[in-house]
Amino acid sequence: MKSTVLDNCQITKLNNGLTVVSETIPYVQSFALGFWVKTGSRDETPATNGISHFIEHMLFKGTKNRSSKNIADEIESLGGYLNAFTTKEYTCYYGRGLSENVEKTFVVLADMIQNSLFKESDIKNEARVIIDELKDIEDSPEELIFDKLESFLFEGNSLGMPIIGTKENIEKFTHKDFVNYFNKHYGSNNLFIVASGNVKHEDLLKFTAKYFTKDIGKAKNKREEVKPAKSSEYFVYKEIQQSHFIIAKPTVGLTHKDRKKINLISHILGEGSSSRLFQELREENGIAYQVNTFLNSFEEISTFGVYFSTTEENWEKARELIFREFEKLKNGELKAEELQRAKEYLKGNYLMSLESLTNRMQRLANSLIYFDRLKPLEESIREIDDITLEDVVEVSKGLLEKESFSTVILSSKNLLIYSAA
Repeated sequence: MKSTVLDNCQITKLNNGLTVVSETIPYVQSFALGFWVKTGSRDETPATNGISHFIEHMLFKGTKNRSSKNIADEIESLGGYLNAFTTKEYTCYYGRGLSENVEKTFVVLADMIQNSLFKESDIKNEARVIIDELKDIEDSPEELIFDKLESFLFEGNSLGMPIIGTKENIEKFTHKDFVNYFNKHYGSNNLFIVASGNVKHEDLLKFTAKYFTKDIGKAKNKREEVKPAKSSEYFVYKEIQQSHFIIAKPTVGLTHKDRKKINLISHILGEGSSSRLFQELREENGIAYQVNTFLNSFEEISTFGVYFSTTEENWEKARELIFREFEKLKNGELKAEELQRAKEYLKGNYLMSLESLTNRMQRLANSLIYFDRLKPLEESIREIDDITLEDVVEVSKGLLEKESFSTVILSSKNLLIYSAA
């Protein structure tokens, strides 16, 4: 067992590989506790796509010790909250509650991880629920277009597969499929127990020794190298009134030294109503209600781009205006005042998010999952402050090359053919 202390945070790595992390905030009366597993849809194959998300659902369906109703009742009867989510790279099961109930929440989460049943009858019932969730995504153009974007950019790689999976897979998974995947990926070396709030680290270690007694083995997953597709144009048919668009490209991942520079570029271009693209497309030209940039980040790669919705008559003009703003940044048209505003916006969002214990818990977990250490808050702020005008312009020259971007159109009419005619 090896322990590390950083300010009000402590990390202990147990001999079996399991990691326990805590951030003690004595002036609050509550906590956020998460069991994080470093596995998600990018660890799947085409035949198992969707199973990570399905397992997340199944862990709430009952254990050897608790029914699904008992799992909910034990937390909600104490005024607490229990939930989970799955991403492409990890899965998190978490609870919120008053500090005196942290042990009771720990017991329930530990039971779910160790003793879930994956009963065939529950699998069939939950499959119908997840297919309804899939239909909700398909009915939401804003969600669907992002799923399609990554399926195009990362075609042939597991990172391009949707988190929720396919209807065919969801309907065919069996008890054996869940057990096999769980045993391969839910190992102690892949598990992080993370808490923030009015908690004591020694209590978490005591709870782990008392309630996490099952040997769940070691995870064996190995992620494949991502090879992005060449830039192209893609059309997705959807019977909708408004057309939706993404202009995007792959770029560096979460651990790269340039990520915060790209994050600043994203803020300058399209985050907030004072951003360049909002002002240009919506305020000056009135051709888009929704327009924003995004940076969807994974460990070694990200997708950077612009999302907007507009009419079929205006989409090419909108795209050209976006590329015009790209050229301005590449050519160094950036004042110190605008960069400083973007820095303050980024730092303000970051600091305000830490007023939530759930966000603080997530920050700790992400720091460990991606950097194998806890990054001090001061370090993250300093990295933003140290970025210069020259840094932003230099990174922009490589990032904002027009030819490197792909275009995805979600519409009732193939505007690529229509505009070329």
